[in-house]
Amino acid sequence: MVLITAFLVLLLLYSLTSRLLERTVVTAPILFALGGMGLALSVPGAGAVGVERESLLLLAEIGLVMLLFTDATHVSPKSLGGKGRLPLRLLTTGMLLTIVLGAAAALAIFPSLSLWEAGILAAILAPTDAGLGQVIVQSPRVPQRIRQALNVEAGLNDGLSVPFLMCFIAIARAGTEGGGAVLLRYVFEQLGLGALVGLGIGLAGGVLLGQADRRGWMADSVRQLGLVTLPILCVLACKPTGGSMFIAAYVAGFAVQVGFPGAGSHAAEFTEGWGQLFDLFIFFFFGLFLALSFGRFTAAHYLYALLSLTVVRMLPVAVALAGTRLSAATVLFMGWFGPRGLASIVLGLVFLEEQARLPGEDTVKLAVMVTVMASIFAHGATALPGIGAYARRVEAMGEGAPENAA
Repeated sequence: MVLITAFLVLLLLYSLTSRLLERTVVTAPILFALGGMGLALSVPGAGAVGVERESLLLLAEIGLVMLLFTDATHVSPKSLGGKGRLPLRLLTTGMLLTIVLGAAAALAIFPSLSLWEAGILAAILAPTDAGLGQVIVQSPRVPQRIRQALNVEAGLNDGLSVPFLMCFIAIARAGTEGGGAVLLRYVFEQLGLGALVGLGIGLAGGVLLGQADRRGWMADSVRQLGLVTLPILCVLACKPTGGSMFIAAYVAGFAVQVGFPGAGSHAAEFTEGWGQLFDLFIFFFFGLFLALSFGRFTAAHYLYALLSLTVVRMLPVAVALAGTRLSAATVLFMGWFGPRGLASIVLGLVFLEEQARLPGEDTVKLAVMVTVMASIFAHGATALPGIGAYARRVEAMGEGAPENAA
């Protein structure tokens, strides 16, 4: 009860001062993470009262399922294209190199990790967080082309990280349990069945919603509720089949557009309200567990976090943007503002819930916590100053700069 009360009080205070906070470096994730940390440090036993990892995981899974579904409903060939195809470059070359470099850095800093454990850590930290980067993608001072690229990247790379994570877990588990049959069965169940479930629910739901919408059967106020049931149905259908609910929700978000082209706008109506509540709830409990784990963080964890947010992110972005004629300032700006947040927290919880019982499990968990913590505060504190400095550089380039291309 203490935890829920503290969260609700903080939520009320945030709602009362949200406009004022927009003018400061204190973002919502920073505020709620600090709230969780403050509760853990000020109330003895706060981390052990009223919260189970299973309950937190369930809430986090629902939040990520809704996020993946909503993100997928916004994807169209047009959003991936455009001059230079910036989002496509970031989601292919950029993301693959990020996972490779992240795994290489993990092997160098944590010699006890196996190759596949290092891959698990890299896959968990590969997706960027649209919520943490919201100030960037909504700022009119940042060129629209750059904002769109970062927004589309953040909207899709969490879903693209899931197959890599599941494959790495399966390979690592096959090594401990023995036999390629374990790997093949796990990949088929998680990826194959998950995709089939999502495809079926997305297509059927899209046809029903589309028909009802065209015939005027649905009231405007409840249209979004019908759409929200689809990812929840994916979760329920994946439980008995063994498929990945995340893959299913992601695929369903694409498939629903076949019969219901307006799905993206209606899904956004839900996520802007209830979805934000889920996000803040996760950041609050992340701060709680973060404070309880401070004594276990080592210099190696902080070093990996530093590399993950800089070299592991920036170098792949620079390679992916080669040939676009974008300025060094733009490449640096896009490379730095790749925050890690909600998706990494939930994927880390999913990894723990898989109970692969890998030797490096604890190392992976602590490295993820430190990296997300560093990202929440570093990216939050530098967002407004970074926008100001970058906007001045873009203004000096003139209207003909590639950054300002339509």
